[in-house]
Amino acid sequence: MRGCRMRPPNPLGLLALAAVLSALALPAKAYDDALYPDWSGQWLRLGGLTNQATWDPDRPGGLKQEPPLIPEYQSIFEENVADQAAGGQGTDPGYLCHPHGMPRLMLAVQPMQIIVTPETTYIANEIFSALRRVYTDGREWPATLKPSFHGYSIGRWEDSDQDGRYDTLVIETRGMRGPRSFDAGGTPLHSDNSTITFERIYSDRANPNVLYNEVTTLDHALTRPWTVKRSYRRNPTKQPVWGEYACHEANHHLVIGKENYVLSWDGLLMPARKGQRPPDLRHFDGSQAQQ
Repeated sequence: MRGCRMRPPNPLGLLALAAVLSALALPAKAYDDALYPDWSGQWLRLGGLTNQATWDPDRPGGLKQEPPLIPEYQSIFEENVADQAAGGQGTDPGYLCHPHGMPRLMLAVQPMQIIVTPETTYIANEIFSALRRVYTDGREWPATLKPSFHGYSIGRWEDSDQDGRYDTLVIETRGMRGPRSFDAGGTPLHSDNSTITFERIYSDRANPNVLYNEVTTLDHALTRPWTVKRSYRRNPTKQPVWGEYACHEANHHLVIGKENYVLSWDGLLMPARKGQRPPDLRHFDGSQAQQ
């Protein structure tokens, strides 16, 4: 517009604007990762008799796991083992694609990734795309917990060798829901879902590519706390391949009533174990004649 003059720029304003733009251009200040262990990469289960996916890796599966169960749950476990031997699934809920939950998730049946930040450590499992969050921000336990398969985890870092660098992650997990078992062998957890787990995760001092997890489980199905030592090895591949575990896509198990059956590849219902009776088809036309 005629008669309108532009003011000359304010040098102080330009300096302030330049300072803001410069700050935005700089990368955000990262936390001091020198304080934390390097647990990057892809971790796979390790150790035990045959690298098996039993809860106690140093014992064979089935009854030879010798879990410290109260009599009621010892009977449940024995019935489960007999059912599995006959072709059934026993007390393992995993065959229906239920999330494994804690503590079974830490078997690392599929590859696992650990992402460390000061406030939260994330433990991502390829199986069921399961993600644990371990809060290390000093928070207190919530007044109420909404139960979940993985539970609610609060942790703290420790410097066990006093070298000024954290080396051990201590975790307590509460608030789990079921159904859950310790492993595919059906080692049972109590149906009241009052489980509490404690973990100590740390690297092997001589080999940083080996990770240990001492897991102690408190559960009303147990006569005492049960402690096992899980081990993991880091995949040496610099750029590992991560897959997708979609359990439901190849799951042919079908529960009718209280019985588990199998859907065959030709789309027909078949028994899951020898001598199993067919399901009750009373609500289908002509079903009595077919039986």
